Amino acid sequence: MPRFSIIVPVFKVQGFLRECLDSVLGQSYADFEVIAVDDRSPDGCGAILDEYADRDPRVRVLHLSENVGLGPARNAGLERAGGDYVLFLDSDDAYTPGLLAAVAARLEAADDPDMLVFDHVRTHWWGRGGRSESAGLLAAAGTETFGIRENPEYLRLFLVAWNKAYKRSFFLEHKLQYAPGLYEDAPVTYRSMVLADRIACLDRIGVEYRQRRQGAITKTPGRRHFDIFPQYEGLFAFLEERPDLSWARPLLFERALDHMLFVLAREDRVTPSDRSAFYREIRSFHRRRLPDGFTPPDGWRGTEMRLLATAPYPSYAMARGLRDLRRTAGSGKRRVAGAVSARAQHAWYTAQSKRALDPHLAVYSATHLRGMSGDPAAIHAKSRELAPHIRGVWVVREDAVDMLPPGTDHVMFGSRRYHEVMARATYWVNNVNWPGTLAKRPGSVHIHTHLGTPLKYMGADLLTKPGARHGFDVPQMLRRADRWDYSLVANRHSELAWDRAFPCRFTSLRTGSPRNDVLVNAGPEDGEAVRARLGIPPGHTVVLYAPTRRDYRRGGHVDRVDLARFAADLSPGHTLVVRLHPSLAAGTARGMGLADLHARGVLIDATDEPHVEDVMLASDVLVTDYSALMFDYANLDRPIVIHADDWGAYAASRGAYFDITAEAPGHVSCSYRELAWLFASGTWQDEESARLREEFRERFCEFDDGRAAERVVRTLMLGERMPETVVTADAVPSPATGSPGVAVKA
Repeated sequence: MPRFSIIVPVFKVQGFLRECLDSVLGQSYADFEVIAVDDRSPDGCGAILDEYADRDPRVRVLHLSENVGLGPARNAGLERAGGDYVLFLDSDDAYTPGLLAAVAARLEAADDPDMLVFDHVRTHWWGRGGRSESAGLLAAAGTETFGIRENPEYLRLFLVAWNKAYKRSFFLEHKLQYAPGLYEDAPVTYRSMVLADRIACLDRIGVEYRQRRQGAITKTPGRRHFDIFPQYEGLFAFLEERPDLSWARPLLFERALDHMLFVLAREDRVTPSDRSAFYREIRSFHRRRLPDGFTPPDGWRGTEMRLLATAPYPSYAMARGLRDLRRTAGSGKRRVAGAVSARAQHAWYTAQSKRALDPHLAVYSATHLRGMSGDPAAIHAKSRELAPHIRGVWVVREDAVDMLPPGTDHVMFGSRRYHEVMARATYWVNNVNWPGTLAKRPGSVHIHTHLGTPLKYMGADLLTKPGARHGFDVPQMLRRADRWDYSLVANRHSELAWDRAFPCRFTSLRTGSPRNDVLVNAGPEDGEAVRARLGIPPGHTVVLYAPTRRDYRRGGHVDRVDLARFAADLSPGHTLVVRLHPSLAAGTARGMGLADLHARGVLIDATDEPHVEDVMLASDVLVTDYSALMFDYANLDRPIVIHADDWGAYAASRGAYFDITAEAPGHVSCSYRELAWLFASGTWQDEESARLREEFRERFCEFDDGRAAERVVRTLMLGERMPETVVTADAVPSPATGSPGVAVKA
């Protein structure tokens, strides 16, 4: 029999689940079992749990046949628990190192009390917070055990299941069960605390309580928050059956009213339209359950409790409004002015959106309004083929108009027609966020394609990298991402990364990357046509060099390779093509010799080529550092060389989701000498390169089957059934078009 049974109910937390499980399995104290309850999670949680169970015999997985909710899922895990003590852990939270050892030691020193309570720290999506308000109570408890009748102040400890270790025999003796619905912690916590003869405290932070930006049930407004009333009704029905606990009724009555009034005041829980009804329910509970001799506490909360006895909702709302007004007036004019400005901006766009949505209108934008490219361009082209009744309009900057193909319907950003089109469009397709001034209208469909598979940190993950997020307002970025309906992914790595980086309410679709359809479906003639247009001599082996920007250097550009030397060191019959990151196109790199080298015929500068897919098709091998281009290029099954001479500095400044030097798509060079040797020796295209590339393709190109754009259009615009993806490994990639010595998978 293990000392601890740790019950982890799991539902839609695939982006956080590994961190949660690792925090448990990595504990120094190992005498425990983990009972993970898959509450029929619709994402990849079930597979992750099975993976951990296969690796560690302490993990047991219970897959429920239907979604039952947090409380019943805990009950299901409890039925299979065999430990002396039971702990509950929410699957998006994590244990701090050494917690279980500290709990075991405290329980032994206290001679196995009925329950033990420990502290937590809130980990907000923007950073870590401080200790809980319970810290003082935990410290004051010292090493003694106590009961609530003598120490009622401990009813104010944080009202959750996961900050406690319960003796399993105590839990079973009193038939403690979690009820369905929200606020299921309240009746179990309060029942157990008033029933326990001996409670111990541990003055230690044990749980990192993740405050998810979105996704938490208790922070989702709606009628479900009325569940609090049957939860407390169940608690007080239990108290009526126990005359020996009559002393606890006034104490728990105050805690119940405090909890209900707290929920009423939260805008992220009770909607304005429901507040009057919610208040009436509180008054009804107050009338039915008021104990004899109950005295409200001091302060505003006590005032609210007194109002419950006499004041209807309008009177209560007026009293609270006057109090809030006084507090707002004291917060300074700047906050008031900001609120007024925000309301005026919202009213302006609302006025533009009075007209009905046009079901046959789609707007497209790519790479910060720079023209027609990437995934949006591929979706637009397929829409013209499969859904010609849907008119596509591109939003571009004034200086990008000339780069659009002739006849492209477009609007310039900020123009009058731009506002008219954005107000009425049903479909919005972009690979970056739309401006924050645009509101999402009901019925519109926002499709976010991203800018490729992420290696470097993105979105909320940048909060830990202050240098990388310089100039980025991460909260504003996430508010804009709240408008996404669908997030397109080419692999499961991206799905998990976007879940973490953008904690918003979108649906992830495993469509593949539409821009990569041309790579998967291309034939040799496609590459030849591009080579001829770029002026590459027939038969040459084309080496594409595509570096990314650096966040640790102002301007983003760092010369990692002497391009003239590299071009010269390549053997005859090779052409070096350079493609800079779009953010570097107008920067210092172009003025530091690249344009001159291009003019002198030393290399070809393809930075201004409108479609990077064309450049990839024209090449035989990619040399890059940390550019997301590598994930797209892998679809061609042509050699890739990673030049990672500053990986440590890059990863430290920007952050990375995995170590590209350890999981590379080909050989890795850490100096120019190594890079030159790879090409001089021919190692860049050897069997090891092919093996690494195959593993990389299986992981990162798994949903790219050449039908991604079709899948998006049919599913999201035409409402048809989503065609299944084909495993990329079964597809035959486009062969390289240069030297016959290049390793190509048939």
